[in-house]
Amino acid sequence: MRSRRILVAPINWGLGHATRCIPIIKKLEEKGYTPFLASDGAALELLKKEFPHLRSFELPSYNITYTSRGSLLKWKLLLDSPHILRNIKKEKLATKILVEKLNLHGIISDSRFGVIYKHLPNVFITHQLNVLSGNTTFLSSRLHQQYIRKYDECWVPDAPGKPNLSGFLGHSRSTLEAVKYMGIISRFKKRELPQIYDYMVLLSGPEPQRSLLEDILFRELKQTEKRVLFVRGKISEEAAAFSSPNMTIKNYLFGKDLEEALNSSKVIISRSGYTTLMDLAKLGKKAFFIPTPGQFEQEYLAERMSKLGFAPSCKQEDFNLEKLKKVETFSGLNDPGFVCDYSRLFSLFKRK
Repeated sequence: MRSRRILVAPINWGLGHATRCIPIIKKLEEKGYTPFLASDGAALELLKKEFPHLRSFELPSYNITYTSRGSLLKWKLLLDSPHILRNIKKEKLATKILVEKLNLHGIISDSRFGVIYKHLPNVFITHQLNVLSGNTTFLSSRLHQQYIRKYDECWVPDAPGKPNLSGFLGHSRSTLEAVKYMGIISRFKKRELPQIYDYMVLLSGPEPQRSLLEDILFRELKQTEKRVLFVRGKISEEAAAFSSPNMTIKNYLFGKDLEEALNSSKVIISRSGYTTLMDLAKLGKKAFFIPTPGQFEQEYLAERMSKLGFAPSCKQEDFNLEKLKKVETFSGLNDPGFVCDYSRLFSLFKRK
């Protein structure tokens, strides 16, 4: 029987959407499917490095950037919405071309609303059935759910009940048909390794906020004698303009190198992006979170991790070395334990 061909297309908004697709792509291969990769920018480059043997294609770019002032992010995204809607139309055309060119049997879109084709089984991956946007949360959630309903299934990377990782984000009171929970997905496995680093900085996300946090963290961490691994989250060979005797600085790490680094670090300092939370939960790591200013989702997740006693957090502008001492009183993250049946999950692609 000919292998069924599945397009996997994560949005290029930070690296989290692409990295959480990595275990899904591996499972597709394991179950006998042939994945094709599609994205743009750093997300596409990451997937190409992880899967050099798979064919990949470039999609139209959303060109999403943050503001330097987090309080303005929601309004900037609102002003950008005409551009985003135009990009969705371009995505639909690009997807149609790929479907016909590759003779695809199914589509998995991670947060790309234009990657859909009505004559195929279509899956939308999101951990946000509810989209937090301050006093407009009801409206943003309603609009998001309308888009989700265009797909045959919505896969949520979390446990269906309690305990769970995403809380209100991934568990909607509204009736959403064909929502399936995948459990915590991560490309990493927990390994008992010597703890080489006291702190590991794991940066990601769009500019300019990535660079702003990089400057803050370097300024503070160069003052400590603790051993620090500083991963900048830049998919390039450009050397860092800073250095310190206590730091090992990397632009990026992939695959087994990143897995080994995480397992070899006592505390992870990072954004509170959902993919990062899943990775750290899978590894059972202690963490300190600094949510991206103005990104309600990350602020909610950071606060939730603190309330549950898993990990402390603070605002970007408030970070200093003293705050890292709080980590000792928190338990670290852990996997809720829901196990996904991937054969059953992928059966959608065999029914049509």
